[in-house]
Amino acid sequence: MAKVLGLGGVFFKAEDPAAVRAWYARVLGFEVLDWGGVVFKHPRSGETNWSPFAADTHYFEPSQAPFMINFIVDDLDGVLAKAAAEGVEPTGRQDEDMGRFAWLLDPAGVKIELWEPRDSGFEA
Repeated sequence: MAKVLGLGGVFFKAEDPAAVRAWYARVLGFEVLDWGGVVFKHPRSGETNWSPFAADTHYFEPSQAPFMINFIVDDLDGVLAKAAAEGVEPTGRQDEDMGRFAWLLDPAGVKIELWEPRDSGFEA
């Protein structure tokens, strides 16, 4: 049966795409390729989720964008230290059963959710 297997990409508009690419490279360590995007191999842990939210949700705040991007990270504290070195502070942090979370805003005003999953035993 034909079905969707996972997240294939995140595409969005930005007033200054070059500045947004540079921010992601500096702050989150993205390896931006010549064509202007990034290719991620499947991580060793975590999963991709898809979930519509109610139109009046406050979860994406303080962003005004109608979406949020979640990235799996292997070392939340390390990523946040790198972000702090670039002058980017999290808008919040939370630990829960499924892992550790923190949130940033990118230069386009998009809320970024960073997720360090609890050890799931999954091997790629």
